[in-house]
Amino acid sequence: QVQLVESGGGLVEAGGSLRLSCAASGSIFSINLMGWYRQDLGKQRELVATITSGGSSDYADSVKGRFTISRDNAKNTVFLQMNSLKPEDTAVYYCNADIRKIGYFKSTSYWGRGTQVTVSS
Repeated sequence: QVQLVESGGGLVEAGGSLRLSCAASGSIFSINLMGWYRQDLGKQRELVATITSGGSSDYADSVKGRFTISRDNAKNTVFLQMNSLKPEDTAVYYCNADIRKIGYFKSTSYWGRGTQVTVSS
């Protein structure tokens, strides 16, 4: 079994910072792409940022210059440093990872349960 567990969400004032973490555990052979998505009430889930195992990253235009994604491959963990937060960043943030399990040839996409980020104005 594979599990993704997010942490680090909370309530912050506009202009503040938060750091999210997501740790993958279980029968993991390798992890390719890892990323963060977010979903606000009544809206579709949207991509925030992704990072490959080699460290190449990509960001949604709305967070470029404010958010930084990173990962620790040895610990199967991905991070999202969020600075200059705005009220429109308020959402549930979900971790996603393409994981190849031990004994399997293909990767499967896994999701965490999400962590709430609330930015007050």
